Order: sequence, then structure tokens, then C-alpha cells
Amino acid sequence: MDLTTNEKRLLVALAPLESTDPPRLAELLSVPEDAAIQYAYLLQDRGLAFVERRVVKHYALTDEGQRYAESGLPERQLLDSFSSTIPLVELTRHPLAKIGIGQMRRKGWITIRDGMVEKTGTIKEGEDESALRDPVEGKKGVADLLKRGLLQETEEVSYQISITDKGLALSRKGIEIQEETGTLTRDQIISGGWKDLRLRRYTVEKVPRKVYPGKIHPYQRLIEEMRQILLQMGFTEIYGGIVQSAFWNFDALFQPQDHPAREMQDTFYLGEQVCLPSCFTKVRDMHLHGGTTSSTGWGGSWSEEKASQCVLRTHSTSLTIRHLAEYPDPPVKAFSISRVYRREAIDPTHLPEFEQLEGIVMDEGVNFSNLLGFLKEFYTRMGFAGVRFRPGYFPYTEPSVEPEVYVPALGWVEMGGAGIFREEVTAPLGLECPVLAWGLGVSRIAMLRLGLTDLRLLYKSDIAWVRDTPAFIHDQVPGGA
Repeated sequence: MDLTTNEKRLLVALAPLESTDPPRLAELLSVPEDAAIQYAYLLQDRGLAFVERRVVKHYALTDEGQRYAESGLPERQLLDSFSSTIPLVELTRHPLAKIGIGQMRRKGWITIRDGMVEKTGTIKEGEDESALRDPVEGKKGVADLLKRGLLQETEEVSYQISITDKGLALSRKGIEIQEETGTLTRDQIISGGWKDLRLRRYTVEKVPRKVYPGKIHPYQRLIEEMRQILLQMGFTEIYGGIVQSAFWNFDALFQPQDHPAREMQDTFYLGEQVCLPSCFTKVRDMHLHGGTTSSTGWGGSWSEEKASQCVLRTHSTSLTIRHLAEYPDPPVKAFSISRVYRREAIDPTHLPEFEQLEGIVMDEGVNFSNLLGFLKEFYTRMGFAGVRFRPGYFPYTEPSVEPEVYVPALGWVEMGGAGIFREEVTAPLGLECPVLAWGLGVSRIAMLRLGLTDLRLLYKSDIAWVRDTPAFIHDQVPGGA
């Protein structure tokens, strides 16, 4: 049997032991443990050895789990806080009500009728409570505790390498070990000396050991791809602060001060206030009565105090409108890829913070057709085969449009909003040329390109997903034409 030198060495070392672990073999061969395991797997393919891989799972309580192990799960504490019945309104005042009520209902511990909570009887210790006291592999309730984030799971992998009867018979016949050359030098190739060497045999049919080199996160790689496309299209990248005044975030974009999006349930407000820019009087007049334009404005009242409040930017348009105020002379062709913040409930398609791609073009003679052309060019370069547009409405653009791209598995998918800034936006800043503007969802593009169904994966430290995601740029969306 034609064995490599490493395979022969391992077989010779293993024969007197018959069975051992990788650390012992690594010590005998003066090689790393993973190399000893690799040689053993090669012998296993030849039927000369057997590799047994053992995985033992260990569990440790998280900080939250430790607290509940000492005082009981939230639902148990909540259950013990009242006798047999209690008004639901009163129970919701308990600090653990948000977690506990749902868990008690799921487990069938309580019923709720006509605003009253009633116990279903004497509740014995559950499987998850038992597992919380003694979390071991295979115990019922462990899986539930893992889902709730009360346990952390780690795996301990060990190997046992044994020689087979076939391997033992071969070693008893005697194995001749000769040095082999696994890597050729430049001199050996040029001089022809490699012809006299004993070369190590390789097979291209064997799957090599996986190597996980460092690489850029898939989401960041896509963001950089978008950035490079826009730079190649002649745009300049702009930046700005996360904290913006409500004036730039809302008022300068002709969004009325009583608009629902400005309420506390939609926007993160900060305690600080800032001074308003000199142009605020023109923006104020535009809101009140339309200023010197043909617009009638929103009417009502306008508060300087409300405009000076600081917020976490809810869209990156606040950056582009400030850029236009600082550079009012055409041509202007700029973009930003920025994180924005909104009070959203977290689910697979919504997050309270996400990236937005914002673009503007201001120049003499630009029109709606130019806007559609920019958007189509961008999405085509991003690999989407089909791009179309449908009419839309946004408070600060007119006409407005919503671009859509075609994904075979999903059909037409809406990607953001675009339009031409209204006169009410440009006039107070002294802008005389048309301004094309758009805001696109970066994470939505990433989900389509990476084939994801859960937006949260883009922001999680999931090493397995990062490793398995190819480090290359797609020519088109998966499944595209």
C-alpha cells in the first residue's frame, strides 16, 4: 500500500498503543494536534485506523439565568405573588409582568377572563425549572432555557484514534520510512534536482481541511460595493453627525411640526437644544404661509423651540439638505451611506437602527428622466436584472417615485423613495436649480443579495454565517436572469 511518510509515521507510533488520543500522538510525532488528526483521517480512508469524534456539550448560566436560578423564573415569581385570583391591571404593575404573564399563559398556569387572572391549580416544578438548577446535556428543558438566553452552550470536542486489524497487520510486516519532499524550492526546479527527490504524493480528490482567513463582513462588503459604484458614477461622498436638530431633520424638509413622524413614539429625542441657522426665518415663513413662493405653506403655528430640539437622525436626508445649504451653487452631485435611528419594534424585517443610502444631484436642466436614469444605472450595476418605477408620495419631493427591482423568487420588491425637491424645500435655502433626491434601503439590498429572511443577521456576530458567506461580489442577484 502506497502510504505517505506522515501516514507511515503515525501508523508506526499508533501500533504499540493500539488506541490513544491526538495529544499523545502529536507528542510522539512532534507535530501539532490537528496535524495528527489529519493523518489519522487519511489512514481511516485506507481502512488502517479508526477516528472516533466525541462532542460533549456544557452549559453555563448567563447573568440573567443566574439571577433566576437563585430567585426563580419570572413566571414562578409572578405566580407566587398572588393567591388564587388577581385583577389583570394590578398584576401588570409587577416588575416581571411583561415576561411572566406571557410565560404563565403559554404553560397553562393561568386563565384570563373578564380582566381577572385565575390560577389553574397547583403548579408543579417544570422541566425548565429543573434544568435551571442542574443544566446538563440531554435534560428536558435545556432547549427552552437556551432560547430564552438563560443558558450558554459550549462544545468540547475530543478524538480517540485506534488502529484497525488491517493496520496492525501491516505494521507487523515492517514499514520503511523515507523522507519525502513536500515543497520544491526555486533552485530545485531550475536545476532539475527535483527529479532525484522522493516527492510527497497528493490527491486532488481529498477535501482539504477548512481554513477560515480573516475577511470583511458580508454586509460591510456590500456597503463598500455600493460606495464604489456611486464614486464611479461621479458622486462625492458626504458625512455628518448622528445627532441633528429637528430643524434639519424635519423643518428644512417642509415636514410640518405636527406630523405624526415627529412624535416621541417614532423619533429618538435628546435633552439638548441647538441654535438655529440664519435661514430659519425663511423656513419658518415657508411653513406658516409659503414665504415668497406660490405655496400657501402649512398654516397654523411654528415653534423655534421645537425646531431647535436635538434628535437622532431619522433619515440621511438631513445630511444632504445641510450639504445643499452649505454648497448652494451647482453642480452638486453627492451621496451618503449613513446609519439612521427610529423607534421601531425589533422583528425579522425591522430594526431601530439601519443604514440608508441618500443621493442628490443639483444642476441646471436636470429633470425627472435624469433621476430615473441614475436609479436604474445604480440598481443595474448592483446586479438587479429588472428595474421599474411607480408613483409615490413624500412630503418633500414632487413628483415622487418608488423604485422597484425584480427578484425571481419574490417578484417586484420596493426599494425606497425618490423625487425632485419641492419648491418649499429649495426656495428658503436659495437653491435655484432642480434637485434630484433619493433615499434607498441599504439593508433591503443586502437581504436580497445575500438571500436572507432575517434583517437581524446583518448585525449579529454570527461567525458561522460570516465564514460560510462567499467572499466575492455577485454579478447578479441569486436567481436573477
